[in-house]
Amino acid sequence: MANGGPVEHGYPHLEIVRASITALYKRLSYDTIQTFATSVAPVDVAFCDTDDLHLGAQRVARELVRHYRLPDARMIVGFREMTHAANVELAAGPEYFVELNDRFRTHRRDIGAALAHEVMHVYLHRLGLSFPGTRENEILTDTAATYLGAGWLLLDAYREDAASSQKLGYLTPEEFGYVLAKRARLFGEDPSVWFTSAEAYSAYAEGRVRARGDERQPPLTAAGWAGRRRYARDRRHAQDPRSASPVSGVPYVFTPEGRGPLRVSFPCPTCHQRIRVPVRGRVRARCGLCRTVLECDT
Repeated sequence: MANGGPVEHGYPHLEIVRASITALYKRLSYDTIQTFATSVAPVDVAFCDTDDLHLGAQRVARELVRHYRLPDARMIVGFREMTHAANVELAAGPEYFVELNDRFRTHRRDIGAALAHEVMHVYLHRLGLSFPGTRENEILTDTAATYLGAGWLLLDAYREDAASSQKLGYLTPEEFGYVLAKRARLFGEDPSVWFTSAEAYSAYAEGRVRARGDERQPPLTAAGWAGRRRYARDRRHAQDPRSASPVSGVPYVFTPEGRGPLRVSFPCPTCHQRIRVPVRGRVRARCGLCRTVLECDT
């Protein structure tokens, strides 16, 4: 939790974020992810200063348990002084003890954001899905919460001006925006209408540009002129038997197929699973993981 301190920006965790999306599809399947087509509604996690602190926190926790489809999980929410925003004990269940930073006693509208992350920890724990290392696991948790419909709360908790700042979660604001844009593209949502923070809206807009860039990388037909020109040059380079060094700095990789045609592999713009197709001009590819149909010019 950044509380008055500097807020990290940009995309320093982008590769882990992409790996997290791939891991979600592999563990949950396309069909299960489709059941999360509706995000948490603002009205369901609204929290005003006149609400009872503990009863309100329990109500929001129950709503997130319902959203993540954890019907037999019960969250016991308490408050104490701590460095981080929140913490959860990942026991066997069905009861889980969540501790929130005392700061949320007076910043109640952000309780939903903190709980979105902690309840997702429980969800991933029950799935048996984790990454090695605390940092990577926290990034997975933020990414999963956002991709499955509750992470817009974490981005909306981001506020920053010349005198103060606040940000929850391990992703940067732009990375939250990137994952939200991926989800919005998948389900036809517009999460920007839920933001109460102007800074969150700006971060979402920037992340959306980065996410759309994934859909415009060659060999996809939507790639721009510069990308197509670079791809054609790299393809000639790969087809030259005298060339020994592979191309670098691009998402696609050319590989020979014995005596068969040259093939190119590239990440799916939806789930980032790598797809491998022959180099033979116009090709329609279907990702076996997320079922996205891709128009390619290889």
